Amino acid sequence: MRKIISINSIISLILFCALFCSAAAVTARAQNVKNGPDTSSIRDPGLEKESRHSLEVARHYFRLKKAYRAAIARCEEIIAGNPTFSQLDEVLYLAGTSSLRLSENRGKQTATLPADKLRDDAREYLSRIVNEFPDSSFRERAETELRPLGGVKPKNAKASVSNQ
Repeated sequence: MRKIISINSIISLILFCALFCSAAAVTARAQNVKNGPDTSSIRDPGLEKESRHSLEVARHYFRLKKAYRAAIARCEEIIAGNPTFSQLDEVLYLAGTSSLRLSENRGKQTATLPADKLRDDAREYLSRIVNEFPDSSFRERAETELRPLGGVKPKNAKASVSNQ
């Protein structure tokens, strides 16, 4: 008799544990709990270093050389090759202001694209800062640059920016 009671107790305990574990799994799925870290925030240290170097070169082209096409090319390399770059907001700002200045025939290089296309590209880059990086130190400057371009482009109205 005791053996039957202890076997029943063990079976009841096993069933209770299985029921508890399955309820926890269902609750976790219902709350959209992900396994592991968010992959969008994982950064490759080598790629970050390479992107920082490219950003330094883009800054040099932008500030010292006034070579806006070259600055845009460096920025686009970063945007395409490292979309999770920790300083992507600055890259977008440099690309946007470089496109805008090229459209105004400023700088030492001549534009290879029509001014309207360059202004559209500038609006796209700068709008991404406002839409994707609301806490960025570049947000206010981007909003200022966007006013004469028609303001911030809505998030869902993204157009692809062509290569220079």
